[in-house]
Amino acid sequence: MLAETLCARDALQRDVCLPDAATRIVSLSPGATELLFSAGAGDKVVGAGAWSDYPPAAEQLPRVGDSNRLDLEVILSLQPDLVVAWVDGNSRQQVERLEQLGLPAFWLSPREFEDIPRAIEQLGTLAGTLDVAQSEALSFRQGIRELEERYHSADPIRVFYQIWDQPLMTINRDELIGKAIELCGGINVFGHLPRLVPRISTEAVLEAAPEVIVTSGREGNDRAWLASWEAYPGLPAVAAGNLFLEPPDLLARPTVRMLEGVSHLCQTLETARGRL
Repeated sequence: MLAETLCARDALQRDVCLPDAATRIVSLSPGATELLFSAGAGDKVVGAGAWSDYPPAAEQLPRVGDSNRLDLEVILSLQPDLVVAWVDGNSRQQVERLEQLGLPAFWLSPREFEDIPRAIEQLGTLAGTLDVAQSEALSFRQGIRELEERYHSADPIRVFYQIWDQPLMTINRDELIGKAIELCGGINVFGHLPRLVPRISTEAVLEAAPEVIVTSGREGNDRAWLASWEAYPGLPAVAAGNLFLEPPDLLARPTVRMLEGVSHLCQTLETARGRL
């Protein structure tokens, strides 16, 4: 019965089972680190991937490599009984090598809002902190539901969400930020493109004629990105003054902080509607 309660199905559709609750966990990505802390397992995390900067306690953890290269020697020295990997951020080959060395691996890949609380509950199961995890998951689910109810009848508004400048990049409707735009009543002008993170041209943006341009990034570069669109006063977003900077980390990672990010984005789009 114990083994059954300590099983969880990961993003690769594998049932990962532990004989006992994990007490030494290595997180291989910033998103996984955040989700582990949300699941109540922060004090069990003994190592984390590069850029694991939230919550603040995560910054003190030993580093075990990044998306390009994991330091297998450091990971093994930490003697983990569970490693948590990110499908889009970690090398399948390197993680499989850890498994060959006897370390159980659990893969995460949140694609829907519901995947976030589900991941928290799964990690809570494996870490023996399910009570905390379920409480956090419930709070997230309720928050998303409230936002859906508040904005389900909002007036449509055409949105271009810029995630990078050179090359110019955006997101499609299947990426979680794309789902956030739709939840807030926005129409992602590049939502139809096949790639999660498509490269586009300035000409494509001008042709799409978005009514609002939103971006987020690091170190202030994104403010210059927004200013560059002012060279095109014919763009509806520019004419209306609808150029917005969102808090950088709140939408970038599919963690519980995304609830705050979606709420902020919805307020931004509401402001933009009032300027049209």
